[in-house]
Amino acid sequence: MSSDFVRRRDFLGACAAGAAVPLVRAAAPRPNILYIHSHDTGRYLQPYGHAVPAPHLQRLAEGGVLFRKAFSAAPTCSPSRASLLTGMCPHSNGMLGLAHRGFSMADYRQHILHTLRPAGYHTALIGLQHIAADPKVIGYDQVQSFRGNRTEDVAPAAAAFLANAPAAPFFLDVGFFETHRAFRQPGPGEDARFCQPPAPIPDTPESRADIAAFKASARVMDEGVGEVLRALDATGLAANTLVISTTDHGIAFPAMKCNCTDHGMGVSLILRGPGVFSGGKVIDAMVSHLDLFPTICDLLEIEKPGRLQGTSLLPLVRGEAQEIHEAVFAEVNYHAAYEPQRAVRTHRWKYIRRYDGRAHPNLPNCDDGPSKSLWLSNGWRGRAVDAEQLYDLVFDPNETRNAAADPTCRSTLDEMRGRLDQWMHATGDPILRGPIAAPPGALANDPDDASPNETPKRVG
Repeated sequence: MSSDFVRRRDFLGACAAGAAVPLVRAAAPRPNILYIHSHDTGRYLQPYGHAVPAPHLQRLAEGGVLFRKAFSAAPTCSPSRASLLTGMCPHSNGMLGLAHRGFSMADYRQHILHTLRPAGYHTALIGLQHIAADPKVIGYDQVQSFRGNRTEDVAPAAAAFLANAPAAPFFLDVGFFETHRAFRQPGPGEDARFCQPPAPIPDTPESRADIAAFKASARVMDEGVGEVLRALDATGLAANTLVISTTDHGIAFPAMKCNCTDHGMGVSLILRGPGVFSGGKVIDAMVSHLDLFPTICDLLEIEKPGRLQGTSLLPLVRGEAQEIHEAVFAEVNYHAAYEPQRAVRTHRWKYIRRYDGRAHPNLPNCDDGPSKSLWLSNGWRGRAVDAEQLYDLVFDPNETRNAAADPTCRSTLDEMRGRLDQWMHATGDPILRGPIAAPPGALANDPDDASPNETPKRVG
């Protein structure tokens, strides 16, 4: 006779005798996690007030929680993604450059899936990941990728996974190539005549055509998000699934991607799920991609690895705290070329320090396109770049007026220098010991090249 049968018999017998029976609640099933991410999108989307229609992401935000001041740990592709998935900054997890150019994490067991698996999670990757040359080394139970990882292939595959989801809770990583360059061809809804270029870029016919093409890519990406969310609804999984929607860094325009201004490190972040991750909340506190790993651990009530460098978002979402960070940090090491930078941001100030000794732009670290060509034709190569930069984010939100040499800002400059130095020492930043070496076999462009498409050289 099974123990379940005995318990049920005793329970029914007690009820029949009129005895008081303690109410035993079944433990709530752990939520599924859907991590769905785009490439090079920043916050240039409808839910953040931009004229870039994204109705499916808008619906997600209206039913979830939108973070207005979310930042990546690095405004460059592989380091940003690795930091989100490890809860550690790039120089701590080892991802100092681009995976397809020979860089890798120091230990793929630090990926969040290896914390989720002992908690009973089935893990799957569909589409873009960009943290390993071979996705098999990451350790997913299931991997499905496509040549180019375009939305048209990735979204149906993710929907098919959801239609046949495992009984165990799952962690599903869905990555779209969009909105990386090269952009899509604009459709009727992306008429360049009526588009506005992003803030750092002048309004010209070339730049309007450029942002129109970005908007076309964003439309395709959002349609893919919609297809995945419809599958989540149709299978009845939405009620118990935490959806994490974000991107890696800013859009691929000059002075944005691969820059430590807010144009580079600012990202969209929308969470929707059971309990507190609902209701159309908007949160203005500064948060980092590093905060997602500890948030998931707290939500699932599992032990957090001691190496994590972020802070759980739950106190913000529950309304128990107004802020969780006095400052957030970002870094660049290698992108197409070596361009070491560190940055610290508070609500009022941004401080950026550069370590390459260059006085002019590192052009390979800007993707080619019409807006870059516009800047190059007007002398961008010869523009000065300051080694130290300080910006007042209240009076200079676009970070164009460097106040580092302003004597009235000296005390602020010293404070921000101190914040950055303290973080670098606390995290064992290798730049403190001098230039950072690339791993054996890694490739990088010469910083004096004009384009990332010029032949890179072996630097490791």
